[in-house]
Amino acid sequence: MPSKPKYYIIEAAALPEVFLKVAEAKQLIETGEVSTVNEATRRTGISRSAFYKYRESIMPFHNMMRGRIITFHMTLHDEPGVLSSILGCFAQYHANILTINQTIPTNGCALVTITSETAEMTLSLDEFLLHLGETPGVIKADVLAG
Repeated sequence: MPSKPKYYIIEAAALPEVFLKVAEAKQLIETGEVSTVNEATRRTGISRSAFYKYRESIMPFHNMMRGRIITFHMTLHDEPGVLSSILGCFAQYHANILTINQTIPTNGCALVTITSETAEMTLSLDEFLLHLGETPGVIKADVLAG
């Protein structure tokens, strides 16, 4: 009976260079910057055998979140239009909102959780969080679960 795979989240700096180059080669192919594995491996300086050996074993963290349900937790200023701007971000980047929960604002702040399906999202999770955090009125934006 085959063993169930185990997964770990590891900081990129702790990985051997070959894993990072395989991830880079995969990105070159996925973005269309190169059209073949041969071009991608030549550009990243790894062998094709290394690419094929590790290609299914490494992926950026945000890609693991694709097609999944993610719960975002945000602290917002209690000002008109802030929640509307946040909802606009979700719509702009094609994150399908499933639920919205907000506390009653106290001390000028409200806590909001938004659960969203991310299969069609047009940004990586990291880029999306950065965009949410830069939205006027947002004090803090994080992933709560996913």
